[in-house]
Amino acid sequence: MNSNFSMRYWTLTALLLLASAATVAQQPKKVTVSGSVQSDVLIPQEDAKIGAPDYDEWALTNTYADVLLQSRHVDAGARFEFTQYPLPGFENDFKGWGLPNVWVKGRLKNLELTAGNFYEQFGSGFILRTYEERSLGIDNSLLGGRVVYKPAKGVTLKALSGKQRRYWELNKSWVTGADAEFNLEEWFPTMAEHQTYLTLGGSFVNKHEKASRDQIMVDPVHKLNLPENVNAFDVRARLQRGGFNILAEYAQKGQDPNFDNGYIYRPGRVAMLSGSYSQRGMSVLVQAKRSDNMSFRSRRSMDGTSSMLNHLPAFTLDHTYALAALYPYATHPDGEWAYQAELGYQFKRKTALGGKYGTNLRLNFSHVRGTSVEKQLANKQPMGSDGYHQSFFNQGDDVYYQDINVQMDKRLTPDWKLTLMYMNQRYNQTIVEGHGGMVVSNIIVGDARWRINSKLTLRGEAQYLFTDDDQGDWAFGLLELTFLPHFMFTVSDMYNVGETNTHYYMGSVTFTQKAHRLQVGYGRTRAGMNCSGGVCRWVPATRGVTLSYNYNF
Repeated sequence: MNSNFSMRYWTLTALLLLASAATVAQQPKKVTVSGSVQSDVLIPQEDAKIGAPDYDEWALTNTYADVLLQSRHVDAGARFEFTQYPLPGFENDFKGWGLPNVWVKGRLKNLELTAGNFYEQFGSGFILRTYEERSLGIDNSLLGGRVVYKPAKGVTLKALSGKQRRYWELNKSWVTGADAEFNLEEWFPTMAEHQTYLTLGGSFVNKHEKASRDQIMVDPVHKLNLPENVNAFDVRARLQRGGFNILAEYAQKGQDPNFDNGYIYRPGRVAMLSGSYSQRGMSVLVQAKRSDNMSFRSRRSMDGTSSMLNHLPAFTLDHTYALAALYPYATHPDGEWAYQAELGYQFKRKTALGGKYGTNLRLNFSHVRGTSVEKQLANKQPMGSDGYHQSFFNQGDDVYYQDINVQMDKRLTPDWKLTLMYMNQRYNQTIVEGHGGMVVSNIIVGDARWRINSKLTLRGEAQYLFTDDDQGDWAFGLLELTFLPHFMFTVSDMYNVGETNTHYYMGSVTFTQKAHRLQVGYGRTRAGMNCSGGVCRWVPATRGVTLSYNYNF
């Protein structure tokens, strides 16, 4: 097991706590055990055409097994991971195996105590969000303790402290935080009677990291005087009345010289305003976010997706269609303005636009641009300085990302359903990937589903991406045959019509039996960015046999 002493020590302590919890919870018929197993395997093959390398190992795998024990007053859980030979695109530090996550949770009336590994999010995550996202190789849990206390109706208080996981080690800084939320409608019953709900919240996070951990030299003689304590706070308010929902949130971080900002001493800030309205057959969403120097890590010298304490949502749509997701956006840590608006409408049945079965229409607009300091940042501020100066509300000239898409869902007959989508996208490849300039594309998607009988369904996709930039046009086709209750057969091909004339073909068979799901496939995967919520991981090109097994118990 690739681990340091601190990880071994804390894991042993957590295992002892888990054993104690299991002993306490031995009450017949009052204890439940559940869990899951997930294993993704690639048997790789070299493919010079797409740039897929040869690997020393005959098989690569990311495998996880979770177990959860629950009782009236005590819960406990553990996760086993085997990533000694990780899938392509996961860093060398990802290699290892063992029990990195073990925890015990106790509940008594209005008090909840957690010891071991845990995940937490304060508000929207601007100053604290620890979570797991296996497709991105993220598991930044905290190892320590957390208290949740509800002293009165409508009041929730949280306090926590611990060290953050970084792959198979723990970063040495201590992360301590507190959060308070107040649901005012529980204090004033007349508010709930009028469908009015008001939540106020506030959070505080401190990162204590000894300056001696990282010796950052300005020149051969002088080194930076790094702050050992970095404080951040967050305030927010959410108002709901009927179909209306408004969220306003602001967070600020103190001086935090780090790798992302070039070791300058400028504070960080982020503000967000989100409003939505929904009623039967219609929904509207409008959002705006401004962030500036809000990269917050448990170790200042790290880069990439590791060691992140917070999360800044991208305010862009996470597309599921292959070509619509070909150029996904990653949140820019230096700062950005982000806007999103979405309108959903359902045309009623037996109307001119609704037809016999009704029609669902969705229009989405996302726009992300830089701040007014791009040219200053391009020249880099001197290490150890106060950094750049600008008004918080200034906007820059550079567009980072823009996406305008419209999607229509239409049932043609009881057995036929059609989805059509058009998308116009502007993707600043230089900002997201570090090269390439602006990629402007237009994408069309057709998705048809035919229910042949009660057990057999055929679905097909046809997609095309038009662009004069990067590698040129792309085409994509997919056929999927579902044979209930056990089998699904899928074949697809993504073809670069423009520069490389390369096929990325894939075929798979999926078998489902109760809580078991097994998928076996073969084909090619294109190199590119895999993103979720503005966080991305670079995935290299691969070719080979894929196996995926999932089991829940």
